[in-house]
Amino acid sequence: MNTAALPASAQPLYRQLAAAYRGAIEDGTLRPGDRMPSVRMLMQRHTVSLSTALQLCRHLEDEGWLEARPRSGYFVRRRLRASLPGVVEPAQDQAPDPAAFVGIHATVSAVIAQGQRYPAALNLGGATAAPEHYPTEALKNAVLRCLRQSPTLLTTPGSPNGNPEFRKVIARRALDAGIRMTADEVIVTHGGIEAVNLALRAVANPGDTVAVESPTFFGLLQVLESLGMRALEIPTSPSSGISLEALELAIATYGNIKAVVVVPNLQNPLGAIMPDGRKAALAALCERNGIAVIEDDPYRDMHCRATPPKALKAWDRSGNIIYCASLNKTLAPGMRLGWMAAGRWQARVAMLKFAQSRHNEEWSQIAAAGFMATSAYDRHLQRLREHLREQRERIADTVAASFPPGTRLSLPDGGAMLWVELPGGLPSRRLFEHALEAGIRIAPGSMFSNSQRFDHFIRIGCGYPYSPELDAALRRLGVLTARLLDGAGH
Repeated sequence: MNTAALPASAQPLYRQLAAAYRGAIEDGTLRPGDRMPSVRMLMQRHTVSLSTALQLCRHLEDEGWLEARPRSGYFVRRRLRASLPGVVEPAQDQAPDPAAFVGIHATVSAVIAQGQRYPAALNLGGATAAPEHYPTEALKNAVLRCLRQSPTLLTTPGSPNGNPEFRKVIARRALDAGIRMTADEVIVTHGGIEAVNLALRAVANPGDTVAVESPTFFGLLQVLESLGMRALEIPTSPSSGISLEALELAIATYGNIKAVVVVPNLQNPLGAIMPDGRKAALAALCERNGIAVIEDDPYRDMHCRATPPKALKAWDRSGNIIYCASLNKTLAPGMRLGWMAAGRWQARVAMLKFAQSRHNEEWSQIAAAGFMATSAYDRHLQRLREHLREQRERIADTVAASFPPGTRLSLPDGGAMLWVELPGGLPSRRLFEHALEAGIRIAPGSMFSNSQRFDHFIRIGCGYPYSPELDAALRRLGVLTARLLDGAGH
């Protein structure tokens, strides 16, 4: 039985106690180098057996929080990732380079095709969690129940804009993000990427300029190129998101920006969460200048904060923000379920959706709605966040221990990815190619920008449970990085 998947109150006692001590370490009550209470003291303090006290300490040791010293007991371990400096913040006082096409579609296609030639490679380049982190059994039962109750579902035309029950659930869940909308405002799409595609087509035309974060999700750059639009990259901080100063300067300099596309919560690939004040300022800046905002928000529910971050849409006062989201990362990557609320472009988006792909199949919407309407969905999200937090931290520690000096990394407050800056300006494409030969797949930074500014970065996925195989792959990646820096990998 997987005890890690149980709710906190049903966890074994040693895990409950371990979680309390881990919290004390995280908030600084117990600091690196501090001695952990002795096993005898733990037994007395918590009225537990010797076995439980030992399991508590060994569990924290296995997770990397404690280290055992011979004849001295357990001590709080210095987290290796603390020795890694954060990724360098971008300059914010210069206008970005003029928008230009440099064949990003060809670049991304070449990287994807090259990776596909190594199907057995351990994939460290993804942004989703492992299948075992999703509620597979519950979703399977929901699908079967849905088809039993509606046997003609597969042979009946679907509802325009999406299944009514699913849209109601989405509208209720949107309140958690600070968004007030009705079910009628929800348009169901084939994943988040169709939602963004529809939003772009609604607010801009071929040849128009669209401001994007830099770095940004390579799929967005592909969509913009396929639509004949021009991407203007705005410097983006791993701690505070898109630079408002640089965006305002770009608006004054170019004067022809039609839209801004942002991922304000756990931005891909940086993992940044914009502070509320900057979200409010971004919404006001774009409204004041008549620039549409397209918010892509697929990662928000993967946060690890005590207070959930709000969507940018929460500060929309005039329908100027088109909100796009999906379940691909948080619930079911195989369902390809997305949705959007298009504000003042609602009618136009609905017609574009009809022209582009018609309605979505309803069985997946009904199954998802049944699960999301219950507290089981909230428990799933809590487990998912905890799994990803542990995996991010362990991977960050291994990167700190295994990669050569000069490596930088910013640990995000949620999500399933790390953005790593390679030392010495090492080209990520070279590391990508050598890693494939070694059976490891990563995402090179060259995929995330039309420029070469991020060629010495890589994105590492943290969605899969930490294992001996994963540990060995990360250490091998560190060795490859060092060899390439020394010129031995040519």
